[in-house]
Amino acid sequence: MNFPTTRWTVFALDPLHRTARASEAFEHLCERYREPILAFLRHQGIASDDVEDVAHDFLLHLRDRETLRRVERDRGRFRSFLLGSLRHFLHDRAARLSAAKRGGGIPALPLDEVGPDALGLAAPSASDGFDRRWAQEILALSLARLNADEGNNATFPVLRAFLPGSLRVPSYDEAAAATGLTLANVKSEIHRLRQRFRAVLRREVAVTVGSAAEVDDEMAHLQRALLGEARAPHGAA
Repeated sequence: MNFPTTRWTVFALDPLHRTARASEAFEHLCERYREPILAFLRHQGIASDDVEDVAHDFLLHLRDRETLRRVERDRGRFRSFLLGSLRHFLHDRAARLSAAKRGGGIPALPLDEVGPDALGLAAPSASDGFDRRWAQEILALSLARLNADEGNNATFPVLRAFLPGSLRVPSYDEAAAATGLTLANVKSEIHRLRQRFRAVLRREVAVTVGSAAEVDDEMAHLQRALLGEARAPHGAA
């Protein structure tokens, strides 16, 4: 069975990204990665007044060039590719700003030669911040999708607290009292919700990788990013 075409591979493979399908895929990816990009730019010292403009310029640059169309289908994770592209973009931007100040020209690093591990210009904390924001966005989107699916389930507002992202997890007894379910049924419903949430989360992750084999690796990376957030000092991004 072939791995279904994802939004990442749709955009990378559609000729010149001019089809409606590719445009929709790109818009979806922009929504998903906008906050991680902004977090990365802030870590890189981009002035707060310029962050939104730089992020916008980067996404337009990525869309308007043929960079993504040249990427092989098996290139892998859009997250890694995007981070490598962003590093190159900032390198090129810094070179242009420096050249403008000196009045001379500096050869720009071609964005087309981007690779996820190229240059290594970003500090580890910047990459970590990007990944944490990516993980948070995936988590929030998955919870929103599950909330929409479970909208008619009267117990969901209570049992939602047993899913990731809750500030306080009630006891089973508290949940049973609040929902009117038996203790056994509460445990069964929580198990079902956790299974459903994991399935939704896997689908959301799958749209940004190039093969089924990469989904498990990306799921593990997402968990590590969220655990890193929990261990980070208060106020760290």
